[in-house]
Amino acid sequence: MEIDGVFSGGGLKGLALVGACKVFEERGYTFKNTIGTSAGAIVAALLASGYTAGEMEDILFEQDFPSLLDARKTWMPVPFMKWLQLYWKMGLYKGVALENWFSSVLADRGVYTFADLPDGSLKIIVSDLTNGKLVILPDDLEEYGLRPEFFPVARALRMSTSIPFFFEPVVLHSLAGNSVTVDGGVLSNFPLWVFGESTERTRRPVIGMKLSHDPIQKKKTVIRNGLNLYEALFTTMKDAHDEKHIPKQLEKDILFIPTEGISAVQFDLSEEDKETLVQSGKRAAGLFLAERSMPALCYPTIRQKA
Repeated sequence: MEIDGVFSGGGLKGLALVGACKVFEERGYTFKNTIGTSAGAIVAALLASGYTAGEMEDILFEQDFPSLLDARKTWMPVPFMKWLQLYWKMGLYKGVALENWFSSVLADRGVYTFADLPDGSLKIIVSDLTNGKLVILPDDLEEYGLRPEFFPVARALRMSTSIPFFFEPVVLHSLAGNSVTVDGGVLSNFPLWVFGESTERTRRPVIGMKLSHDPIQKKKTVIRNGLNLYEALFTTMKDAHDEKHIPKQLEKDILFIPTEGISAVQFDLSEEDKETLVQSGKRAAGLFLAERSMPALCYPTIRQKA
């Protein structure tokens, strides 16, 4: 049975999404159209490129994630220079190694630009800070005077995964001017709203996979210092919009995957940590399918923006 998938951001915790997808595939479901932000965009892109969840799991377990952290070299190896570079480059790591990894993995399936994917099969969420707006790729590329069929999927993923101050932002060069873009999670970490609130029916149900507890079970954030405040600010900024704009008809079709104890930027994950994340996704998906009847899921019509 074909279904459409929406995948939330969450950095390295995205391994849990792969575990959940694996359970769906084992039950006979295949993902037709996919939408994702940040880590969710990676999962969405690999599914759209023809990878199975099992193949994605192998790729992620084999990847040396610390090697993707390509800090700029300085002629003066002192901590001050590191922060000076952060000021000017706006990120601790260049992100070139990350984009090259995306390119290599996609190329193994013959995917280079959006023209290599079935029309409408993949949508990636990006935040345009220059123009203060959310961008859906490849749909919105024409607004920048760019043609989707020539735009690299790896570059779109790099834009969506540019965690602020961690990876350098990506500057989108176009005839309309230069735009600084960062992680799509800044404006929409769980873009289920893209499917809209329509009474029209399509052929496939929609499943949303979110790396968090169900909001009903969510604990209040304890804020005691500046770091707590920053973390709470960023989390609220990521999630508040999406929780407000999730269509009522789709609320029951959200799979929540708890991933406590692991940071989104924990690039030095141990094999045990990776396995813990995958198993968390599998457990959550198993419970989700056991509690719900798939034919009862909603079939909304996709829309462009809120």
